[in-house]
Amino acid sequence: MSGSMILAGGTVFDGTGSPPTPADVVVQDGRIVDVGPGLDGYERVDVQGKTLLPGLFDCHTHVILSHIDMWRLLQTPFSYQFYEAARNLLATLRIGITTVRDAGGADLGIKRALEDGLIPGPRMQISISMISQSGGHGDDWYESGAEVPLFVPHPGRPPTLVDGPDEMRRVVRTLLRAGADVIKVATSGGVLSARDDPRHAHLRPSELDVLVEEANGAGVHVMAHAQGTPGIKAAVRAGIRSIEHGIYLDDEAIELMLERGTYLVPTLVAPLGVIEAAEEGANIPEASLRKAREVVEAHRESFVRAVRAGVKVAMGTDSGVTAHGKNLRELELMAAGGMRPEDVLRSTTSVAAELLGVSHELGTLERGKRADIVVVDGDPFDFATLPQRVVAVYKDGERVVERESI
Repeated sequence: MSGSMILAGGTVFDGTGSPPTPADVVVQDGRIVDVGPGLDGYERVDVQGKTLLPGLFDCHTHVILSHIDMWRLLQTPFSYQFYEAARNLLATLRIGITTVRDAGGADLGIKRALEDGLIPGPRMQISISMISQSGGHGDDWYESGAEVPLFVPHPGRPPTLVDGPDEMRRVVRTLLRAGADVIKVATSGGVLSARDDPRHAHLRPSELDVLVEEANGAGVHVMAHAQGTPGIKAAVRAGIRSIEHGIYLDDEAIELMLERGTYLVPTLVAPLGVIEAAEEGANIPEASLRKAREVVEAHRESFVRAVRAGVKVAMGTDSGVTAHGKNLRELELMAAGGMRPEDVLRSTTSVAAELLGVSHELGTLERGKRADIVVVDGDPFDFATLPQRVVAVYKDGERVVERESI
């Protein structure tokens, strides 16, 4: 654990909703013990002219995935993904993201390697693998009859296709046994799955009710890949905590989310990433590429409407579909969609911490919280250049990233 130090002379964006304010931050034994002007500590770190942010969150990553070129994936040895995960986690940490929620792929071994210090990276919540109906977004069947799984099942990553409430109950319990911190389910079709439609609802209310019942019984939340309007509404009505993507939101869906306190994790960068990958030569099915092009504008419009209505928004990127280490590009898109810059930063700090159920420990720079701190040069609201201006990252009070002497 770290000793006592003071990050002195900077400006603090504490994530609570207050504007950036000149202040010092005192850290002792991995915790923030004081925030305010004119403080003192044993080890002084001069951050004059810099801004301190809470450790950032990405609520939707795939750390074992580095690209979406299916032909390359087919030619990649099985164990290679774990080494890629180590590289991707470090790239994520280097831009100030100290906590991620992995939306499929990472297993308990990767999480434990992080916790035990075998590899550097952000702390992690894992969903292991996404639950899907047959013919749904997680069904890797192709017209040739071949099955090409994006995430090959293994002892730590069980298969997750379900049809009916009994299969749902068994698979949720299997994922919990494997170490899932959150359960992910597809309640609609998707973009990268060639044989379904993002606008169609998947799984029936009886199946979703069992899912939420089992998750609640284990004290974990549920996240829903939900792109089409019927699938979004079904997820919200079932009591699922967050809607991932939310491409086709209508007024009723937004009203339901407001009533139930459901979070939106928009991943605005994801369909753009599919299009860009194809332009760079990735082997992506034409049906998937067509869907990516079709959803971009609807996605933006739904996000704008959700923000205006006051839906709670937490930052997530679908990184893996796009490059790890480029996660903060999502902040630019959120700001372009009408979020105030300070709310964009709150979405990737305090609001994200609330979604993940860790706001008692993380998400703000306040007395008693874990000392996850990001030091940035210049304007923290200039999102286009923010990744290049991260000069230091502290996790539990330990400096884990340093780009220049401060």
